[in-house]
Amino acid sequence: MIKSNQTKLNSLQVVTDALVIAFAYFAAWFVIIGSRSVHGVGVLPSHVYMRALVVVVPLYLILYAAFNLYTPKRIQSRRYELANICKANIIGLMLITFVLFGGRNFPRLGAYLDNFSTRMIIAFFAINIVAETVERNIIRSFLRNMRSKGFNQKHVLLVGFSEAAKGFIDRVRQNPEWGYHIYGILDDDMEEGREYRGVKVLGELTKLRGILSENELDEIAVTLPLDKYEYLKPVVNVCEKSGVHTKFIPDYNNIIPTTPYMEDMEGLPVINIRHVPLTEPFNMIIKRVIDIVGSGAALVIFSPVMLITALLIKFTSPGPVIYSQERVGLHNKSFKMYKFRSMREQAPEEEKHEWTTKGDPRVTKVGRFIRRTNIDELPQLINVLKGDMSMVGPRPERPLFVEKFKEEIPRYMIKHQVRPGMTGWAQVNGYRGDTSISKRIEYDLYYIENWTLGLDIKILIMTVFKGFKNAY
Repeated sequence: MIKSNQTKLNSLQVVTDALVIAFAYFAAWFVIIGSRSVHGVGVLPSHVYMRALVVVVPLYLILYAAFNLYTPKRIQSRRYELANICKANIIGLMLITFVLFGGRNFPRLGAYLDNFSTRMIIAFFAINIVAETVERNIIRSFLRNMRSKGFNQKHVLLVGFSEAAKGFIDRVRQNPEWGYHIYGILDDDMEEGREYRGVKVLGELTKLRGILSENELDEIAVTLPLDKYEYLKPVVNVCEKSGVHTKFIPDYNNIIPTTPYMEDMEGLPVINIRHVPLTEPFNMIIKRVIDIVGSGAALVIFSPVMLITALLIKFTSPGPVIYSQERVGLHNKSFKMYKFRSMREQAPEEEKHEWTTKGDPRVTKVGRFIRRTNIDELPQLINVLKGDMSMVGPRPERPLFVEKFKEEIPRYMIKHQVRPGMTGWAQVNGYRGDTSISKRIEYDLYYIENWTLGLDIKILIMTVFKGFKNAY
């Protein structure tokens, strides 16, 4: 069964990790110290460094376990695993550093720790992360290849046919390397023998006890539809008595069309409808600091370009150089967004209540160039400094369009849970101006729910090298 296989795999993983840690430690010693341990003055002999492995290896194995690096890799992402490897090694580096400096106060240890190479410890930190990542990716690739060929399968029974059951089956079919074999479905409303993507209905829920008694399953996935949740408690009771691992996949996709996340409120599980990383204080502070530093530096760097642009606008078209327009930003609050004026001056009542389209007669010659090159957006750096906007985020819209779209586009208003940006995930993917609002919101929601500092950097790089598409 898969349980015994998983135990063997975990044991093998621990042994392999121990060897990799020892290898990385020896490699760091060889690169930084090497032959100097024999001939160098004030350099500790090699056996002193090697004895430290007795502490270093168990310490790192404990840290790996603490950071969930021995959980099944079946559906664990590479990025998640790499992040945990880095976290474990950072904590390990901090602990070793603490021992090196704190232990110098003890007479017997001080003589050794004074000469213990900190450069070697830093090299070990870097080599160990790389080696551990390579080792785990090799194991991951081997396991996924085996599972895609039908080996090391996890046998799962679905209890209840719902959208949740369909979603589970669809993903398993799309990812054979996960190694799931769906034994079948139990459901009271489906005829026995019916299929969904090759998975058969085995009968009603009353068959659950008999199937479990055969002890051929590794896992039960409870996928009851919402209108059958009264069966949840008896189903769980039967599963718990059998000792088979049971998990619950809630059928809420028709109600909550997003990826929620769970938090623990003193033992009470709370499902948040939407995960917005930028509502967390640490993330907010980091992003705001980067916005202030980035916009300040950009204003200095682009000041010559902004000065030349201002002069060109002033001498080629009557009217103000800077154009301000009311937009809706964070928490639905309005603000004045600044741009270089790229159109002829218009009275407010003459202004079109629509987006600029290709060949718009209102755009001046200079305006056409600065819009195509996105120079017209540079005054928004002032908005970023003021806190109205961010360097990266969903593009802000005029109040009249917000009122229109919030009634027509589901989840449109969610974009106002974060600061609007000068550039964004939708814009660098071509959804700007006279393009699909639904697709734009889809990209904005992806950004809001999956924000990372790395994603912001990626968007900024794409903006620099690709610019905005559909900029008229």
